Amino acid sequence: MPRFVIYGAFGWCAEIVWTAAWAYVSGVRHDPAVPGGAVALDRCERLRLVGHTYLWMFPIYGLGGLMFERCHEVVRAWPWLARGALWTALIFAVEYATGWLLRRATGACPWDYGGARFSVGGLIRVDYAPAWFAFGLLLERLHDALA
Repeated sequence: MPRFVIYGAFGWCAEIVWTAAWAYVSGVRHDPAVPGGAVALDRCERLRLVGHTYLWMFPIYGLGGLMFERCHEVVRAWPWLARGALWTALIFAVEYATGWLLRRATGACPWDYGGARFSVGGLIRVDYAPAWFAFGLLLERLHDALA
C-alpha cells in the first residue's frame, strides 16, 4: 500500500509539473470546457505556471507503478535505449486502455487529445513519446530507491 501511494503521488506531481511546463512552452492550456480543449495564454498566464491533474490519475499512477516494478525486475539488464522504448510502449498502452475505459464508464476521458495533431483516438499523443521515454527511466530510479 505505501508504494501504491508513493507512485500515485509521484505521478500526480509529475503531471502537474508537465502540464505547467507545457503551458509555459506552448502558450496553450488544456481546458475541457472549451470547444477544441485549448486556450491560448498570454505572457502573464504562461508565467503563472499553473499545472493540473485529475483524481482518476492517482489510482492509474499507483497501480501502474506497481506493475512497472515487476516489469523493471525482468528488463533491468537491458540497454537503456531498449528499456526506454519498452516504457514508452507500455505507458502508451496503459494510457490508451485507461482512457478508453474511463470514456466507456463516464462518457468522457479526462485528458482529451482529440484536437492534437499526433493524437491516436484522442487518448494518446505520439509526440509525447520522448517524455514517456524519460519518465520510464526516471521511474526506474524511483523503484530502485524504494527497493
